[in-house]
Amino acid sequence: MTKIIKCALLIDDDKVTNFYNKRVVSKLDNFQEVNTVTNGEMALDYIINSKNGLCKKPDLIFLDINMPAMNGWEFIEEFNKLDTSFTSSIKIVILTTSNSKEDYEKSLSNATVDDFINKPLSVDLLSNLIENHFSIETY
Repeated sequence: MTKIIKCALLIDDDKVTNFYNKRVVSKLDNFQEVNTVTNGEMALDYIINSKNGLCKKPDLIFLDINMPAMNGWEFIEEFNKLDTSFTSSIKIVILTTSNSKEDYEKSLSNATVDDFINKPLSVDLLSNLIENHFSIETY
C-alpha cells in the first residue's frame, strides 16, 4: 500500500529551487498537495493558518537553513513555540546546500529535525525519506 503524505511544505528563499523541488515532489504519487513559501515568517503564518483551518496542515516540511529575515534555525525556534498538540506530527527535514559540519551536528541534536539532506532533491531521496519517516500507511 502506498504511503500518502497529504501535504508537504517547501520553505526556501530561492523561487527556482522551490519550483524545481515542487516538480520533483509532484512526480511521486505519495504526495497529494505541495505548497511553497519563500521564508520562515511566511511558513509560520502558513502553519498558523492551517491550525485555523484556512489551508491544509503539512505532514512534512522541507526547510532551507540559509534564508534572509528568518533562517531555518530561527524558524525551528518559533515553530517550537506553537501548540505542540498540533505541530508534533509534522516532520521537518532540513534541505540545504550547507556542507557545514556544525549545521549537520546541530540537526542531529535538535529533536524537532527529523532528517538532514543536501540539495538537490531527487526522487530517490524522497523515496528513502518516505520509507524511513512515514511508517504508517496513510497520513
